[in-house]
Amino acid sequence: MVLKLSSWHGSSSISEGHQGSSPEGHILDLGQLDSLPSAPTSQARSQAATHHGRLLLQAQARVHAEVSGDRCLWTKALGCCEPPGCWNSDLGSLEENLELKIEVVLPEKERGKEELAASGKGSPRGYQGNGTARHFHAEERLPTPQPYPSPQDRVEATVCHVKDLENGQMREVELGWGKALLVKDNGEFHALGHKCPHYGAPLVKGVLSRGRVRCPWHGACFNISTGDLEDFPGLDSLHKFQVKIEKEKVTIRASKQALQLQRRTKVMAKCISPSAGHSSSTNVLIVGAETLRQEGFSDRIVLCTLDRHLPYDRAKLSKSLDAQPEQLALRPKEFFRAYGIEMLTEAQVVTVDVRNKKVVFKDGFKLEYSKLLLAPGSSPKMLTCKGKDVENVVTIRTPEDANRVLRLARGRSAVVVGAGFLGMEVAAYLTEKAHSVSVVELEETPFRRFLGERVGRALMKMFENNRVKFYMQTEVSELRAQEGKLQEVVLKSSKVLRADVCVVGIGAVPATGFLRQSGIGLDSRGFIPVNKMMQTNIPGVFAAGDAVTFPLAWRNNRKVNIPHWQMAHAQGRVAAQNMLAQEAEINTVPYLWTAMFGRSLRYAGCGEGFDDVIIQGDLEELKFVAFYTKYFFESDEVIAVASMNYDPIVSKVAEVLASGRAIRKREVDEPETCLGSQGKGPERPGGLRQASGTKIRDHVLGQVPSSSFPGPFKVEPEPSKACPQLLPLLQRGYCCLQKTVRSQGCH
Repeated sequence: MVLKLSSWHGSSSISEGHQGSSPEGHILDLGQLDSLPSAPTSQARSQAATHHGRLLLQAQARVHAEVSGDRCLWTKALGCCEPPGCWNSDLGSLEENLELKIEVVLPEKERGKEELAASGKGSPRGYQGNGTARHFHAEERLPTPQPYPSPQDRVEATVCHVKDLENGQMREVELGWGKALLVKDNGEFHALGHKCPHYGAPLVKGVLSRGRVRCPWHGACFNISTGDLEDFPGLDSLHKFQVKIEKEKVTIRASKQALQLQRRTKVMAKCISPSAGHSSSTNVLIVGAETLRQEGFSDRIVLCTLDRHLPYDRAKLSKSLDAQPEQLALRPKEFFRAYGIEMLTEAQVVTVDVRNKKVVFKDGFKLEYSKLLLAPGSSPKMLTCKGKDVENVVTIRTPEDANRVLRLARGRSAVVVGAGFLGMEVAAYLTEKAHSVSVVELEETPFRRFLGERVGRALMKMFENNRVKFYMQTEVSELRAQEGKLQEVVLKSSKVLRADVCVVGIGAVPATGFLRQSGIGLDSRGFIPVNKMMQTNIPGVFAAGDAVTFPLAWRNNRKVNIPHWQMAHAQGRVAAQNMLAQEAEINTVPYLWTAMFGRSLRYAGCGEGFDDVIIQGDLEELKFVAFYTKYFFESDEVIAVASMNYDPIVSKVAEVLASGRAIRKREVDEPETCLGSQGKGPERPGGLRQASGTKIRDHVLGQVPSSSFPGPFKVEPEPSKACPQLLPLLQRGYCCLQKTVRSQGCH
C-alpha cells in the first residue's frame, strides 16, 4: 500500500528512500505502507497504522507551519528542538494556494475485501450510518480553513504597546474583522481566539494560570502557546495567531476566516486500515474516537450506541425541552464519514467475550476488537408505586422524550418527581409553558445532598417566586389514570396533585447488566472500577463515563463516581491515549453547571461527604460563593466550591485544585487569617458577617498568586445589590472570604 502526496502545482509519488524537498516544492516524504496489510497480528497492524497516521499528521502540520509561519507547530509535530533548515519566516515568499492531498492506493488483491466484516463475511448490518472503513481522500474531509487561504484573507493590526499589559494579564483586542485574545505570560505575548468554542464564553473573563486559560463558564482549558484544548468540556480548540513586536508595539496577524469562526478542529488522521476485514477498535465515546484520530491512530474505529442519533449534548435535554437532535449534535455526520469513524446506531450489546475479543449484539451480530472502550452510561430509576405503568409518566433520556414532555405539559399541569439537577431544570423550563408545575421530593430542600441545606433553600425560594410549588419530605404512593392516561399523582402525605404529565428524575443506576458474565469487574453497585488510566481488570478493555468509579487524584485517589458531562469527556480522552500506550492518567477537576431562570450556578470539585459549608456573599440576592470542606488528617480542606454571579471564582478554585495545591478551611473561614482584618464586621441577616478587613494575602486560594489571574472580576448584578465591603475587593481581583454560620452537610 503506497501513499501519494501532491501539491497544488503538481504531484509526486512517494516511494521508499525518496527524501522530501525544500518547502518550495511542497513535497514531503511519507514512506510506504507495504508492510501494513501483511502485518502478522492485529496488534502489529494497529501499531503500523498508528505510526503512519502520525506521519500524515506531521506532514499536514509541516504544510500548515510553512504557510502560517508557526514555528511551534512544526517543532511540536516532529518532536524536535529546532525548525527545519529550510524554514522561511517570510510568509510573503511562500506559495499561498497549497493543497495537501493524500491518497491510499491498495493492491488489487486487497480491494475486494473492503466490504467484509471482521469474520471475513459480509456484515448483516451493512454498517449503515457513515459507511464502512473505506479510505477517504483529502477533498472529502470537512472544509477546514487554512491559516491564510489567500493574501486577501490576512488582517494585520497593531493593538497595543508592550508595556500596556503586565505579566499574567489578558485583553480583548479588535483586529477589524473580529476580536482576538491577547495574553502576556512570562514576558511573551500570545494571540488566540477570544471566545470559548463550547458556548461562546468571553475568555478574557477567565483564569490564566500555568500557561493556559480556563473558561469562566464551564471550565474548559486552552494552551496559550498552541490554542489546543487541554481540559474539557467541548471538542474544538482555539485559533492561534501570529504576534510580532516591533519598536515596542504589539502587532497581530490573523486570518479573517479564523476570526469569524472562533473555533478550530485539531488535525486528525484518516482511516487507512487496508480492509474492514481486519480487527478494529470499538469505541463508544465521541471524545475517545476523536482523540485516537488526533493522536495519529489510523486503523478502524467503530462507535456503538443504543441511541438512534449521532452523539449529542444530552446534558442540554433537561435545560431545553424543545431542542431537536440536529441542534444538539456534537458533530455532523459528514465529520464521522470524513475521518473514517463508523457509527452503529440502535445497537444493543448483550455481552462482551473478552477471551476472543468480540462484542456480541442483540441480533446475534459479532464484532471483533483490538481495544475496547466501554461507556454504557446509566439507566434512570423508575417509580415502583401503584399505577407506575400508566401513560404520560416520562423519564428524559432522548430528544424525543424531552419534546414529548413539552408537548404534554404545554398549558397543562406538570408534576416533577425529584429535586436534583434534572428535575429542577425541567421544572424551571416548564414554568413559562405549563399551567402549573409541582415538584415532589423526599429531602427537606432541593439539592441538599449536593449543595447543602442553606444553598438549597435559597434556590427553592427562587423557584417559588416563579410559581413552582414544592411538596417536600414525601413521595409518590399512586399514579391514577383515566382511560390509561395519567390524571392524578397521589402522595404519601395524602395530597392529590392534578397531573397531565409526570417527569421522573430520582436518580440512575449504571447500565452494566450486560457485563455480569463477561469477566469485566463490577462493584457491588454495578459500577465498573478502573485505574488512573481508565483501564478495567481486563487488559485492553477501558471504561469511561457515568458507569465507572475511578481514583480522584486530588482526593487521595479515593474511588468516586462522578456522572458529569465534563468528566466523561476527560475520561474518554485518557482512555484513548492509553489505547495508544501513552500512559496518560486522569487528573481533571470535576466541573459542572446549570442554568435556571436566567441564572447560572457553577460548581467545581467533589463535595461528596462534606462536613461544613462556608458561605460568602448574599444568599437572598443569589449572589454568593459556597466552599464545601471536609476533615483530612488533622486539617479541614476545601473539596468543592459553588457560586452564582461570581465568575470566575469557580474556575479559579478549579485551577488551584488542578495544580495539586490544597485550600485549607482556615483560609476561607477566618477573616483574621485571610483578610488581615482588625475585627469582625456586624452580623448580617441569616448569620452572614460583613468582613471589615481590607487586605488579602497574595496566596489566599491555595497559594496561587492573584497576579496569575487576569483583570478585575466582573460582577454581573448591579453594584447596588452587592455586599458593600465585598464588591471593592472583587473588583481588585480578590475574593473576600467571610466568616459564616456553618451549614449542616450530608455525611
